[in-house]
Parts: sequence; C-alpha cells; structure tokens
Amino acid sequence: MPSLNDIKEWEEKLRRKELLPASAMKHLCLLASDVLLAEGNIRTVHSPAAICGDIHGQFADLLELFRVGGELSDNPDLTYVFLGDFVDRGYASIQTFAYLMLLKIKYPERLVLVRGNHESRQVTTVYGFYDECQKKYGGADVWRACTEVFDCLPIAAIIDDEMLCLHGGLSPAIRRLDQIRLIRRKREVPVDGPYCDLLWSDPDAASGFVVSPRGAGYLYGGDVTREFMHLNKLSLIARAHQLTYTGYKYHFDEQGLVTMWSAPNYCYRCGNLAAILRLFPDKSRQFVLFHEVEDQDSTSSVMPVYFM
Repeated sequence: MPSLNDIKEWEEKLRRKELLPASAMKHLCLLASDVLLAEGNIRTVHSPAAICGDIHGQFADLLELFRVGGELSDNPDLTYVFLGDFVDRGYASIQTFAYLMLLKIKYPERLVLVRGNHESRQVTTVYGFYDECQKKYGGADVWRACTEVFDCLPIAAIIDDEMLCLHGGLSPAIRRLDQIRLIRRKREVPVDGPYCDLLWSDPDAASGFVVSPRGAGYLYGGDVTREFMHLNKLSLIARAHQLTYTGYKYHFDEQGLVTMWSAPNYCYRCGNLAAILRLFPDKSRQFVLFHEVEDQDSTSSVMPVYFM
C-alpha cells in the first residue's frame, strides 16, 4: 500500500497539474473508499465550515477555491463541504477528483464530499469523464475505479445540527432526515426514487412537487421547503446542481434555501462568478466570491461537446 511519502508525492504532482500514474489513481481510489465507507449517509459537521458547489472538472479553479477560501493545512478549525459534481464537462476531471480524494485521505474529518448527480456511471459516460479517462489512460480502468468511489460518497451533511447540505434537493418520499440515513447508498444512483430525487431535484416557483423536466427528480416549491425545514428544525438548506451567475442564489424571497456554484466561467464560456459560503459558530454567514484563473490546462482548443 502507498506510504505517507507516496501521498506527499502525489499531492505535489497534482498541484503541478500533472497526471498521476494509473497505478497511483487505483491506490488512491481504494484508500478513499475505505475512508468514505466509514461515514454515514449524513455527515455531521461543526462550524466554522465552508460550503462549495459544483466544480465540474475545472481543476485550476479548484486550486483557486482553496487559495481564496483557505487551505486545509493552514486552517485547522475549518471544514470544507463539497456538494458534488466534481467531474464532467471540464478539462481536468481526473485531477480534480484525485486531488479531492487525496485531501479526504489526509483530512478525513475536515473534508466532506457529498455525492452529486454526475457521480454516476450513466452520467459520466455521456458528459466527459469517461472520455477523459479513455484519452489520458488509454482505457476505462481508472474510470471504473473512480465510479466505485462514487458509490461510497455520503448523500448529505448537517452542520451544527441545523444546516442541511446536499446536491439537488427535496423528495416527496422524504419528510425526515432519518429517512435519508436509511437509504442504501453503495450503488449506482437509481433512475427514480428518493435517492435519485435528493441528487436531481430543483427549487421552483410552483407549489408542492412537480415532475422535473430534467427527466429525473422533482421541482419543489417554497411551501414544501418550509414544511421540511420546520419538521427537521433546519435554519438553512444549501444545495448546488444549478448554475447561478452570481455564484449563489437564495430562493423563495427568503434566506432558508440557497444554491451554491463554485465553477467560475462554467465550461470556459459562461462568464459567471463562483462562490463559497462560510458559516461561523455565531450563526453568521459570509459569501466569498472568486473568478476563474487563466491557466485551465486545456490539451485541446476544441470546446467539449457535452456542454449543457
């Protein structure tokens, strides 16, 4: 098994934006899976914390996120919560996911990686991650190893017992947090049902739950959001899953449900800001905004065809 020196060497290579050997990637996936499987479906977190939205393979921007938000090595009290969609669409999904796995191994209690709808076999074969693995490693072995890690990711996190973090949103089949804790998560994301809904659903002006035009999950209104928050004694639901041009967006003219987005200039053409939400023990909140960096490590001048 890899030594501490191996881990250090891998981190240095990734920070130089280099690709790890396939053997190192497979070892990293095994180590990360062991750490993640020890966690429950809902990870318990205490503030101070930083919540981050979609990354989508924009590795240079992920390094910028840690620069503006604070490196884990320099902030021993800070916990990062990432809300999924680490891969697909960007130029460097492999380095992005490898770096997050490495940090998870180094700081298991201070980095939370929540599963997004793109952490699945079905989605990554369409939107870029599978193709990237084929191109950079000459086969699908690394992709298969990473998808095994996807199955180990928790579904949500709860900060200070009152702030729920997840990728998509609510489900008509879930009224209590304990129902999320009972989901069998170590599997491919199903095409319907509560597990699917939590990763695919979006807030909407409609009341109640309406079938989503995405083809999975639901649109959910302010009425069911307020009811869910009241039943579970929540002060905030933080989710990702939707591009917001200002980096974050509150819904329903309130500050109880917020969408976070942490991939600046999404797909290298949207021109949006990215954001991190800092949460403090005194219950205050601070949005940290940042722009894209110039060096995106593109090996091709051609825009990915899987832009959505």
